Amino acid sequence: MLKEFRDFIARGNVMDMAVGIIVGAAFTAIVSSLVADLINPIIGLFTGGIDFTNNYFVLSGDVAEGASLAAARDAGASVFAYGSFVMAVINFLIIAWVVFMLVKGVNKVKDAAMREEEAAPEAPAAPAGPTQEDLLAEIRDLLKAR
Repeated sequence: MLKEFRDFIARGNVMDMAVGIIVGAAFTAIVSSLVADLINPIIGLFTGGIDFTNNYFVLSGDVAEGASLAAARDAGASVFAYGSFVMAVINFLIIAWVVFMLVKGVNKVKDAAMREEEAAPEAPAAPAGPTQEDLLAEIRDLLKAR
């Protein structure tokens, strides 16, 4: 069973998936910073300085007017944090767009490599050996000669 597990882990697909997950996790931090530090301020310019991250409705509980989302949650209030959701959607769209561009670039490189492979002259074919009929005819002739 241990050998089967080792063979499973050593297969290319599993290793590729593990690398993809690790790179994806690191990439998430970059995208989160991009959204929080670059995109949110730009959106804030168009919306009059509103930062979507702290936008919420209080469903139940007492929260001081103008309190941040974290303060509302710390106060034990039930909140409908639509701003966090908007930012999660923006994060998703950015990640999906970047992944699309990466896949598109990889496919372009792969297609170019395949075209070069197809355009490369093929090596001359090795001379064909005798066919089955030729061998049988030779055996027949050798048997007749005896």
